[in-house]
Amino acid sequence: MSRKCELTGKSVQYGCNVSHANNKLPRRFLPNLQNVSFLSESTGHTVSFRVTAHGIRTVEAKGGLDKYLLDANDSVLSHKAKALKKILKGKIQ
Repeated sequence: MSRKCELTGKSVQYGCNVSHANNKLPRRFLPNLQNVSFLSESTGHTVSFRVTAHGIRTVEAKGGLDKYLLDANDSVLSHKAKALKKILKGKIQ
């Protein structure tokens, strides 16, 4: 499993630990990934995603998973999220 949010695309960032003596050592900043089940109102099923805490708040602020996916850019979504978005577009039309 990659360390990447399936809805927002946020992934590992790289930087340095800097000591008091200004020594710089490489490190990784890992995203706060959570396994979360969202309810899709259109399909009536629960869908589980590996999402960051920021992604969970964003989905709730947009008004649910369906509304978030319809507004989201396809370049940041995972394959599972893109497939669900395609199903949602079919149900709306």
